[in-house]
Amino acid sequence: MIVNKANLAGIYTSFSTLFNEALQTAEVLWPKLATLAPSTGAQNDYKWLGAFPMLREWVAERYIKSLEGLGYSIVNKDFEATVEVDKNDIEDDQVGVYRPVIQALGANAGVHPDKLIFELLVAGFAAGGECFDGQFFFDTDHPVAGASVSNDGGGAGNPWFLLDTSKFIMPFIYQERKKPEFVSIEDPQSESVFMRRKFQFGVDYRGAVGYALWQLAWGSKTTLTADLYAAAFAAMMAFKNDEGVPLGIKPTHLVVGPTDRVTALEILVSERLANGETNVNRGSAELILSPWLV
Repeated sequence: MIVNKANLAGIYTSFSTLFNEALQTAEVLWPKLATLAPSTGAQNDYKWLGAFPMLREWVAERYIKSLEGLGYSIVNKDFEATVEVDKNDIEDDQVGVYRPVIQALGANAGVHPDKLIFELLVAGFAAGGECFDGQFFFDTDHPVAGASVSNDGGGAGNPWFLLDTSKFIMPFIYQERKKPEFVSIEDPQSESVFMRRKFQFGVDYRGAVGYALWQLAWGSKTTLTADLYAAAFAAMMAFKNDEGVPLGIKPTHLVVGPTDRVTALEILVSERLANGETNVNRGSAELILSPWLV
């Protein structure tokens, strides 16, 4: 194949099609855990997260939930991945060998938010994992009406999580500034071609992930058991707002990694426990099995 602008444009079109098909068909988990938040600037401000308003009887004047003193912003980041195509492979009509690479580029761009979200879950137990109230997202002393409330099950093993994703906002936020875009340097006169015979193709996008309401999540590193699952379920349902009104939390998803897959299935699917007793947790939540929780 002659290396000219017309043939390079054709290669770009072919690669772009492969990339976008893989991007669109990638199986992703993040929409089950995170709210999509469009972004039009360098960051988004989420100070309203601290105002969890509940209706109350209107006596005299309205009771106004203040947002002052609350500050929580998510700053967008840049992400990229790049591959190179050798000029000789184009001249020798070997461009087809790059098809799997371009498809992987698209698929990986599609699931990258999954990676970010599950890293965010794990980071929520320690420094760097603070949410809108200044505490770790999974912590034992979230301030509520002058008292400390916990959504942390403790432990030091494999993490598992219980989430309520049925509310107006999910427990986590996927902030999208720019969708993944297929880009390239296909100029035969470019420096990379002149110096190294390499044409470059890649993807870039802008966005970020962050924490929403800690009340919608329970995290634990204690070994998962049916009893601990039930206790976490009950604790979440008991969460109240600053006025002492129940928040109406009802967990919808149990999130585990491969290590806890069998135990999670026993808790959520089995009709009976190992001792023969009826499994009262059966069907109480949906299982999310994440390959990123290892």
